[in-house]
Amino acid sequence: MLKGKSLIEPSDFTLEEIDQILSLGNDIKNFPSKYTKACEGKLLATLFYEPSTRTKFSFESAMLRLGGNVIGFSDANTSSVSKGETLSDTLKTIECYADIAVMRHPKEGAPKLASKAIEMPLINAGDGGHQHPTQTLTDLLTIKSLKNDLNNLTIGLCGDLKFGRTVHSLVKTMARYENIKFVFISPEELKIPKYIKEELKNQELFETRNLEDVIDDLDILYMTRVQKERFFNEEDYLRLKDSYILDKQKIKNAKEDLLIMHPLPRVNEIHTNVDDDKRAVYFYQAKCGMYVRMALIMKLLGVDLNA
Repeated sequence: MLKGKSLIEPSDFTLEEIDQILSLGNDIKNFPSKYTKACEGKLLATLFYEPSTRTKFSFESAMLRLGGNVIGFSDANTSSVSKGETLSDTLKTIECYADIAVMRHPKEGAPKLASKAIEMPLINAGDGGHQHPTQTLTDLLTIKSLKNDLNNLTIGLCGDLKFGRTVHSLVKTMARYENIKFVFISPEELKIPKYIKEELKNQELFETRNLEDVIDDLDILYMTRVQKERFFNEEDYLRLKDSYILDKQKIKNAKEDLLIMHPLPRVNEIHTNVDDDKRAVYFYQAKCGMYVRMALIMKLLGVDLNA
């Protein structure tokens, strides 16, 4: 049972528990009217200490579509943090009002620390360059609904693999499935961190700087933006930001059933002329994010319509 648990990183859940969330998310996607009152009377607190559009909106729309309500802030300066309140005290106070909370924070490990101070479920919506577990659930639902399986895939991850928390979470989770091959595509300065590779000792992986050399081998191409907010100086960002720009020409030799994914927001790493290609699924991916978050909220609150 997932009731009362927090989600700080994907490894907090077994593959069986992840599959339960994906199955429920898929049912919500197919039969949304069944779930319009599932969380009636429940309250979600959104605590965003860092900017967000998709994640914040998808959590809010998820709870509202389940019949619940939402409170929260999207700027830490509007909270008592600006007065010096500790993270633990903020969460203990919010726990007095809400049934479940979701937090995004620029400091790695902040949600884990916060979760130890409270008993209500807490969902990590991204902590620095560390983890983004609900984006991973989004990615898994997208892949499973389109490929019908999460095994036997060659996954290319391209762009900022050093700071990309979506990449880190996805790689660590997909490594738990069978016969997964990773292809890491990045400039030298943005390579996948060593600690992630050390966890992939039993995986087949390949590193390259050149996307065109490997694109025809891929079942999934996961593009990422070079994240300006993670750089200490603008010069390095400007030098690396256009390392990879995916366009129609670059995907001409790719598989017909390739999935082109992106956690969004994009800057210019995927040209808009790719948007009408049937292999481009990043906006469908964003919609899957709402459904899987609806499923996650229900599971952590212990809501079971079949009980």
